[in-house]
Amino acid sequence: QVQLQESGPGLVKPSQTLSLTCTVSGGSITTNYYYWSWIRQTPEKGLQWMGSISYDGATYYSPSLKSRTSISRDTSNNQFTLQLTSVTPEDTAVYYCARDRGLPDHEYDSWGQGTQVTVSS
Repeated sequence: QVQLQESGPGLVKPSQTLSLTCTVSGGSITTNYYYWSWIRQTPEKGLQWMGSISYDGATYYSPSLKSRTSISRDTSNNQFTLQLTSVTPEDTAVYYCARDRGLPDHEYDSWGQGTQVTVSS
């Protein structure tokens, strides 16, 4: 069974770059035809898909976040990483990584436990 674990700082200052890593075990991030996604959750907006990287390395981003978001992967360590630039307090959220069975409908079948990120000076 695939397992995902988010890691990264819990506090980021405004205007800085948020960087999170998702480590995957029990399955390879290069396995056809899965996508590996970042999702965030706030009480006000609920769940928001941020972007995904596919089994072959292609990337897809939410239009509302595309200018600030970058997703990359390290296949040797079976990890994928989120970078969100120029953060503001509105980026405070619980951030999840998940395995996604396809775009654009997003069928998530495995989730990390989530990590709280607070943007504050």
